[in-house]
Amino acid sequence: IITDIICGFPTETDEDFQETMELVKRHNFPSLFINQFFPRPGTPAAKMKRISTQIVKSRTRELSEYFQTVKPYEGREGKIYSVLVTETSHDGNYYVAHNEFYEQVLVPKLPELMGKMFKVRVVSTSKFSMIGELIDDSQVIRPSLADALQLGQVSGGAGKEATENSAPLRQTNTSTLMQPSQLHKYFKTTFILVLSVAVFIRILQIVHIL
Repeated sequence: IITDIICGFPTETDEDFQETMELVKRHNFPSLFINQFFPRPGTPAAKMKRISTQIVKSRTRELSEYFQTVKPYEGREGKIYSVLVTETSHDGNYYVAHNEFYEQVLVPKLPELMGKMFKVRVVSTSKFSMIGELIDDSQVIRPSLADALQLGQVSGGAGKEATENSAPLRQTNTSTLMQPSQLHKYFKTTFILVLSVAVFIRILQIVHIL
């Protein structure tokens, strides 16, 4: 679970901020986006009396300092997870994978692992992620229900044989399709009909009021 917190909203009291701190300490979010209130033009909050800048900065600093002490993955060494690799880490040294809880696990940057699922064992942890090594007997699989269809293969068939034995696709009878001029006339007639009904209903409402 991750969340965003705005420090210093115009109506935020000291008690409100302490409740925010208690919430953060209770859940120890692995990721937390902390922002100071900004009076966006055109919003009701922009017209409210603002809290002093010193108080806003103090609350932001207190919240940020606590968040830096949170180590959500501490003690995970030895845990085994099934992960899916989706991207490369910012430093380019690892592939980034996620487990079923969408927790970030860094794995060896081996080309055959991109887009694949496999099991890893956590060997170390940091503030924002875990580092995992492949389990020796783990099977590397592509997360897909089936292989992509071959050119000309019909979905639901059993390969080439099913494709060859399947019934030919039905051809569309283009003579039954409306021409552009016919479509224009159809929509124009429909619009006039709907408008007439709306006017009639409005007249009934006026008569009823009178």
